[in-house]
Parts: sequence; structure tokens; C-alpha cells
Amino acid sequence: MSPGSKALAEFVAEATEILDALARDLLVLDERRGHEADPDLVNGIFRAAHSLKGLSGLFGQERISRLAHGTEDLLDRLRLGKLLLDGAVLDALIEVLDAFQALLGEAAHGTESEGLSARVETMAARMASMGAPAEVAEDDPLDRLELEAQVRSVFTEYEEHRLRENVRRGVALWRVRAAFDLSDFDKGLAELNARLKPLGEVISTLPSAQPGGAHGIAFDLIFGAQVDPASLETGLKGTPAELSALTVRPAAAAATSALLQAAQPVAAGRSTSPKSGGKKKKGVRATPAALPPEAQQPLLPQGAEDRESGPLEWPTSDADLPADAGGAPSPPHVPGPSSVPVVAYLQGAAKATPKGLSVAPALPAGAPVGPQATLTADTSLRSLTQTVRVDIGRLDGLINMVGELLLIKANLQRLAESARQDGAVALSKLFGQELARETRGLERKLEALQEGLLEARMVPVGQVFDKLARLVRRITREAGKEIELAISGGEVELDKLIVEELSDPLMHLIRNAIDHGVESPDARLAAGKPRRAVVGLRAEQKGNHVVIEVSDDGAGIDEVRVREVAITRGVITFSQAQELSRRELLNLIFQPGFSTARSVSELSGRGVGLDVVKNNLGNLSGIIDVWSERGRGTAFHLTLPVTLAIIRALLVGVSGRTYAVPLNSVLEIISVQPRDIRTVERREVLDLRGQTLPFVRLARMFALPERPVSRHFVVVVGLAQERLGIAVDELHGQQDIVTKPLGGRLQSVRGISGATDLGNRRTVLVLDVAALMEEGMAVERRRA
Repeated sequence: MSPGSKALAEFVAEATEILDALARDLLVLDERRGHEADPDLVNGIFRAAHSLKGLSGLFGQERISRLAHGTEDLLDRLRLGKLLLDGAVLDALIEVLDAFQALLGEAAHGTESEGLSARVETMAARMASMGAPAEVAEDDPLDRLELEAQVRSVFTEYEEHRLRENVRRGVALWRVRAAFDLSDFDKGLAELNARLKPLGEVISTLPSAQPGGAHGIAFDLIFGAQVDPASLETGLKGTPAELSALTVRPAAAAATSALLQAAQPVAAGRSTSPKSGGKKKKGVRATPAALPPEAQQPLLPQGAEDRESGPLEWPTSDADLPADAGGAPSPPHVPGPSSVPVVAYLQGAAKATPKGLSVAPALPAGAPVGPQATLTADTSLRSLTQTVRVDIGRLDGLINMVGELLLIKANLQRLAESARQDGAVALSKLFGQELARETRGLERKLEALQEGLLEARMVPVGQVFDKLARLVRRITREAGKEIELAISGGEVELDKLIVEELSDPLMHLIRNAIDHGVESPDARLAAGKPRRAVVGLRAEQKGNHVVIEVSDDGAGIDEVRVREVAITRGVITFSQAQELSRRELLNLIFQPGFSTARSVSELSGRGVGLDVVKNNLGNLSGIIDVWSERGRGTAFHLTLPVTLAIIRALLVGVSGRTYAVPLNSVLEIISVQPRDIRTVERREVLDLRGQTLPFVRLARMFALPERPVSRHFVVVVGLAQERLGIAVDELHGQQDIVTKPLGGRLQSVRGISGATDLGNRRTVLVLDVAALMEEGMAVERRRA
């Protein structure tokens, strides 16, 4: 890989991680429409945009950098209260995320389209027009807060804004003083912040004017509590924190205090206050000359990128943010008689807007946010990079295993050299024992190395679940339905390549659930259901497989309509339709071009989707099963192997040929005589402990000559709840194999997933258990 392409790959990988984090935070913000946004969440989105701007500028990606700069400015106005988070702003941020992903895709492929470049310019201009500079309010809430002028003068603009909001909402404000030893004050301060965040919002961290002892340092934390004083004291038990409440005067008393403060001369060297007409620089604290030396020490950094450096500062994040700002999300505020009914991040603020806050014009319900709002509706959810983040501990373990393998290699070389020097002399029994010992050690180390490498390839399925959550939010608005997405099991891990290949099948299932499965709100109310539908996305690990369920509580699949369409399109005959079980009838929806939709919509109805889902899962050695009940809903169950890289296989012989069966699909092996095989409705079955087991002959499925045998070996395989007995002639044992994909004409052969090389340099075919089960279930029906 050339240095240029390597640098581009690194940029795409890092930018993808930033956009994934940005998408997760935007999804949470979107889910809380109509409520006050968590300041920590807004700060996180701001930091992501700032990081993306710097990264793209470093790698010369000007379009991404320019759009990120406009997004950063919009978020900065949002977090400073100069812009309200209404529907238009939120939709613009979501559209910007789609544009970022499109730009990153073009950057990864080295292309640059004029249409996307024009879209970037339009979006940047639109974001710049959202929100005018805030005017100074007539009654500044900070005037009601009894706080020393010297302390207030060193607040950043963001900290002043958060103080105003807390005062305006009537939140109890506290000064939390804590002294730490100089040797570990950073750890102590971090622990204190971790204790405070669940209890409210840490607005500012200041070096205390009161000394912390001869070998210590003290800090004052301005804190807005969301809990009562007793709970706050309990939460801080065991820390060196000392609490003192900050008094907030009534609005009438604040006016008199403001006049007295205005009459006092401004100290030399002190920055002007917002009310005196000056503008405080973002993120930079002004230090009053009249303060004592202890108070003139620079404040602990809150993430401000352009603050003046000082002896107590250390490098922090490059975003202009308080690292400890925010905390637990505030509950929705119910305005009282004397309170202001709007907060800085509240949606729908056009009804009552405080002076100094501007509201971007809201879009009509369901209106697109721009000409390219649905640009990515049909695009793939696959990641642009194949990079996997691996914990350094795992890499250390792999390095240790390689070191042990080198020792075994040296011993084997010594034994080989000893055998070469002995020449034709018969090798001793001791030599054979030593060789066997080294071989067993080699086998153990290789198994450990294999396991470590497989673990390094594993990623949580939550990566694709998060992308699907954004898709659901967008499609729901387009379809005019009310849907709640319930996700569970996102921590379940799968091979990275399987997760990537799984993105598109899951997207098809989600879109079908929203368009076909879920009814309109009015129809649900008429049917006695809640207005809001539930679409479920759940993952669960079962042994060596992972089961993913996509469900909805909609109308269910119309079996009568499925049978009608299948007969009309010639998929089955009328006589076959009469013999189909309910399960077989539902599986007809996976036929190519099959659709029960009476009209084509933007989401589905074209007869594509479910057959693609089935084929993609087949390529992953997976299987899909469907359950549906009219009026209750539909559920698709996808069963997948954890990995396809290195697997344990059972070697079997059929008509003189050897095949490999993935051992993770083998349940048991039984031996039966020909008289034990029965025929039920033209299908061969076995009686296995009182249960009817479908039975197929592998030689007959592959059109091989069948040998007369007195006893069959039956390999019982299973995926999900499906079971199938496969008759083979011989069993050759187990072996670890690496499956290689087939190319060219052999790629479309049903029942074969790939090929592998055995230790004797023989090449054998690997059976696709999922395809064999499907063929075995359908072969007799096709003969009928």
C-alpha cells in the first residue's frame, strides 16, 4: 500500500468512527424531540464536528472541512443559547450527517461529484442563516445570583449561559469546595466529577481562593443540582467535598443590585461584562487584577481550545467545551407563574421566545429538509472501512503465543536436524515420544492463536443496529406512521465481515416491517391497538450461532393473499397450494419477485427485498424463518454462525467423494438401517426418539451414483428450530478448516459454500447446511 493510500485509509477509518459517534448522539437528540436537550449531548455533537473539521483539514478534504466548520458554528450557537433546537435545526443536523457520509464515500473512492459539492455549499449557507446574534436580555438572570464579581468575571461565555439557564429554571445552585494533594489531585477531581454528574450539572471548575494546605490545591465547583440536598450529601459521602448553597435573589431585588454594581468602577485589566456592551471571548477567562494571588491562578481547563495557558493547565480536548459540563438530563420544565416558559434548548419555542433567542423557521410536518433529504434512503448501510479496533491486551496475548510457537519451531528444527544426521539409522522410541510431545504443544498453541485471532475479528452487532435506528426515524416520518424501535442485544458479537454483510438484509426487513407490517395510526386505533407501533430488533447468542429477530406488532401476513399471488404468478399450482403447510406457505414470500403489495411505494412493493435477504443469508451460511399471525404481527428470525473464518468440520464420504460439514451445525450422528426409513406424504422421514425427522440422501441430492449399503450414517443438522437428517456412506473424523469461496461457474451451486484443503493436500467441498436444509424441505414438494 502506497503512503498516500495508507493515509487515506486511516482518514476514512477515523472519520467513520467520528460519524458513528455523531450519529448515535443525534439519534438520542432526535428521540427527545419536544424535551430539553442534555447539554452534555449537545457538547458531544459539537466535539465530534470540531474533531471532524480538524481531521479533514489535516488530510486536505476541503469539502468535509467546510461543512464541518458550518456545523460547528451552528452547534456553537445552539449550545450558547443563541439558537433554539427546533425541528428545522434538528432535521438540518440529520441531513448534514447524511451529507458527511456521502462526502466520506466519495473521498474513499477518490471521486468528487459536482452535485454533492453544490449541496454542501447550500447546506453551509442555510446553517449560517439559522439564528441571528443574541441580544442582551433586559433582565440578566445572573444579576440575581449572589456570586462574587471576581468569580463571575472569569466565567467563559458557555459557563455564563449555563448559569443563566439554571437560574432561569430555578435549579438549586451549589459551590462545592474540595482540596486534594498535589501528587494526585487530577484523579481526585475526576472522581468528584464522576460523583456529581449523575446528580446534576457541573457548570464550572475554579481554583479556590482558599488555600488547600502546604502540599495541596483546592477547587470550587459551581454545580446545579437536580436532587434534594440530602441526596446530594449522600452522593458525595466519602469525598473531601464541602457544600455551600448559592443564593438566588428574587427578580425585583436583582434590579436594585444591578444598579449598585453599575455604579462601581470597573477594575483595571478586567474584561467588560456582557451588560456593559463588551463581548466575552469564548472559552477564555479574564483575570481581574484586584484578585489575590491564589485566585489569579488559571482555572482548570474545561475543554476550551483557545484559553490562555498557565502553570496549572494541562493539555485537554481541543474543543471549546467544559469537559464536565452537563450531567443527568434535566426533566421537562413546567413553567410556574413567575418563570419563563422557554429554555435554551426547548423545541417549539415560537409560541414564547425570550428576548435574545432566535428560532429557526419550522418546517411543515412531513416536509423534506432539503432536495437531497432522502438521498441515502436506498444506499447501503455497509461501512466504508474494514478496520477493526482491537484491544492492546488481545494483541499482547497474540504476541506471546507467537513467541511460544517460535520455541516449538526451534525444538522441531532440532529434531529434524537430529534425524537428518542419523541418516538411515532407525529412529529411537525416545525420538518419537519427543516429536509427539512437540506436536501436541504445537496443536495447543495454534488453537489458542486461532481463538485469539477470531476474537480480534469480533464486533458488536450494535454497530449496525445504530445505523438502522437512524433509518427507522427517517422512514417513519416519510411513511407518516408512529413507530417505536425497541433494540436489545446490541452487545452480542459477530465476525466483522458477517456484520457488514448483514447490514443490507436487516435494512430490507426493517423497511418491509414499516411499509407492509405496521398499520397507520388511525387503523391501529380502530383495531384496538396503541397508536404507536413497536418494531423490535433483538440479538441473542445461542451456542455457536447468533439469532437476530426483526419483529413488528402490525397486521401480520395475509395468508390468503399470499396463496392467491403464488397461484396467479405460477409459483405453485392449485393442487400444491392445497398441500402446503402454513409454514411452507409463509416461506413463499422469499421467492424472487414475490410481493403482496397492491401498489408500489417509495419504500417497497416492487417485489425485491426478501429474496435478496434470503440469498445474502445463504452466502453467510445462515437461515431465515418467518412467523406471523393475522392481527398480531410478524417476526423474522435470522440464524447465523458466529464466524466463517476458521471452523471445525466433520469429514464425510459419499459415493467415494469427501465432503466437509461445519461442525457447529451438527447436532448428532446416528446409524439407521434401510428398514427404519419411512415415507410420509412422498417424503422420506426417520423416527428419532418419537419425533419425525426429515431425511435426505446426499448422493441423490448431488446426482451421484448411490451405493447399496446395509446401514446408513445419518448426520443430524439443525439451524434455528429446523432439523434435517443427511445420509452419508462414511465418517472420516473432524478437522479445522479454512473455507475458501468458490468462483466462476461453481459459485451458484446450491448446497456448496466453498472449498478447503486438507492436510494430505486434497481439496474437498464444504457443504452449505442452510441451503441443504432448504433444498431437502422443498425437493419432495417440487416432485409432487
